[in-house]
Amino acid sequence: MKGLYILVGHEPVPASSGLEWAIWYEEAHKDGSISLAYDTIGEATVSTVFLGIDHGFGGTSPRLFETLVFVGEHHRDGRRYATWDEAMAGHQESVAREREALQ
Repeated sequence: MKGLYILVGHEPVPASSGLEWAIWYEEAHKDGSISLAYDTIGEATVSTVFLGIDHGFGGTSPRLFETLVFVGEHHRDGRRYATWDEAMAGHQESVAREREALQ
């Protein structure tokens, strides 16, 4: 099914159907495997997750991972990535920015 992905290890794989994606996503959400990283720095929270849906909107590569920085109930910054490795690097960059902002 175009635009829907599941994770196999750290690799996003296109789902073969909407049903396959829904079953996988429900289980992944329950067991927490869609959450890659979560850090609290001062009053900010940095969260990186696997979206499971392409948010690239027709770009050259799907955007399947997202890092958001929250302060309270509001998000202050957000970035999307194509790969697990890009998402983890982006998460660490966001954490570093938040730590620097505290100083």
